Amino acid sequence: MARMGLNLSTLQSDMLAIAEAAGRLALAHFRMDENTHAEIQYKAGMSPVTAADFEVDTFLKHQLLKLLPEAGWLSEETEDGPHRLAKTRVFVVDPIDGTRAFMSGDPRWAVSVALVEHGQPVLASLFAPAMNEIFSAEIGQGAELNGKRMTHLPAEPRNIIAAGPIPLLDILSRSGMALQRVPKIPSLAYRLVSVATNAIDIGLAGPNAHDWDIAAADLILREAHVPLTGFGNERIRYNGADTRHGGLVAARDPLHKTACTMLTAALPPFAR
Repeated sequence: MARMGLNLSTLQSDMLAIAEAAGRLALAHFRMDENTHAEIQYKAGMSPVTAADFEVDTFLKHQLLKLLPEAGWLSEETEDGPHRLAKTRVFVVDPIDGTRAFMSGDPRWAVSVALVEHGQPVLASLFAPAMNEIFSAEIGQGAELNGKRMTHLPAEPRNIIAAGPIPLLDILSRSGMALQRVPKIPSLAYRLVSVATNAIDIGLAGPNAHDWDIAAADLILREAHVPLTGFGNERIRYNGADTRHGGLVAARDPLHKTACTMLTAALPPFAR
């Protein structure tokens, strides 16, 4: 599939290989069930970042912009600027989504890479190397997990399995939804795509997720026929001046619409 002269399928293959290589770089600093040996710093708000985050970020920026030099760049670990706003296409990257998990030896972290065009992701690679899972998607071409097409299997009768912030899960429970809660999934991107794998039925995020947290997951979900929207069922746009978003819901319909309705009714606008 080509868009404006760009062969997305070829670019996706190269982007996937780069994401896999980046994951292997990060994995060299990861210790299963143990603290990482990588140097740790703390950003404003006491959010941690490791030397591995910076190493992977540098690698991704160098390799991805070699593929598409005219693209803009937006990453959690690179200082942002206005130049990307004038770009038609922008790479949106989180070198390690779930840094706290990475630091503590929890395998549920991922390298997240998306190519955004005109505010929407068109390519996505999400690699969870410690889980040996790599997700990919191309707009209009479906989503894959470990090279196999992701399909929706009919679910066995069960309580609704949900993951997300406790206050949001409490709202759904009080509104009458019978939930089976899973322990916190630390990588937001991995939490969201777990809906596409049928591991969970609802994935939630509170306000203030950034573009880099969700852009790759968004396309993977969409291509697996799972809506990801704001609580008001609004579609997400990327590469705006403000990279933050309100609360998010990922679920298959009709469950998605039900969850949106419950959350919108219970929360004031400023909390969405």
